[in-house]
Amino acid sequence: MGYATTDDGCRLYFETTGTGEPLVFVHEFAGDHRSWEPQLRYFGRRYQCIAFNARGYPPSDVPEHESNYSQERAWRDILAIIDHFGFDQAHVVGLSMGGFSTLHLGLNRPDRTRSLVVAGCGYGAQKDQQEQFRQEAEAAAASMNEPTLKMFANSYSVGSTRVQFQQKDPRGWEEFRDQLAEHSAMGSALTMRGVQKQRPSLYDLEEEMRQLEVPTLIMTGDEDMPCLLPSLLMKRTIRSSALVVLPNSGHTINLEDPDAFNQAVDQFLNQVLSGRWPLREGWEKEGDPILGLTKDDA
Repeated sequence: MGYATTDDGCRLYFETTGTGEPLVFVHEFAGDHRSWEPQLRYFGRRYQCIAFNARGYPPSDVPEHESNYSQERAWRDILAIIDHFGFDQAHVVGLSMGGFSTLHLGLNRPDRTRSLVVAGCGYGAQKDQQEQFRQEAEAAAASMNEPTLKMFANSYSVGSTRVQFQQKDPRGWEEFRDQLAEHSAMGSALTMRGVQKQRPSLYDLEEEMRQLEVPTLIMTGDEDMPCLLPSLLMKRTIRSSALVVLPNSGHTINLEDPDAFNQAVDQFLNQVLSGRWPLREGWEKEGDPILGLTKDDA
């Protein structure tokens, strides 16, 4: 355990285990470094695993101004972790808010990423839902203060994409809910306003995603409805990507189905390290023949 310092002076708490190629885990809004415990125990046998707390999540620093929180700041903070350890590149695994940050890191600094796992990524991404998402994000931020954070955690942890976790693993879900209630109310509110509410839609990043060639695994649960269409968008747009959909699963897939999650990520990393991860050619374009036949073939 220790701290990495960002280029704007924010200290980020991290924990690390294992030796081997570096594998960085980036948590979701409702989680923190503890949310990756099943992955640290599994992958720490063969990789140097690092899980860190985003700014706003103690024991990381909690800057007091919204201007210190943004989507750009979030991906730069991952880079600060990679720089702290002196890695040229790292494999990066992110869930939800962490998935967005992982994707943005790959888009902006592909030279520093060996591979990307973008899981549960898509909330507020669809253009026709963006304004609704921003209104809900602001309402959520406004409801966060120290006396009511436990009440917020109780409500947030039983949403339509979280109940699957509660039903499958009641004890694990209770631990997740209780850890959410321990977060900084100010840090959570500022993160919701600065990172979540303000991030660009994935549909505005299609051209950038078409240029991405870093091996990318997209993961989602089939009952995580806000992430299904965005996951298909990323799959169709990122030539170096594959899509894994976990059945009967919600949003918190790394904790809800840790065995299936770990197996999928493990197979992906093995293919990347063996040099067998494909870069798709002949990518489908709008107006292409459905059966793949040309006019000359017909």
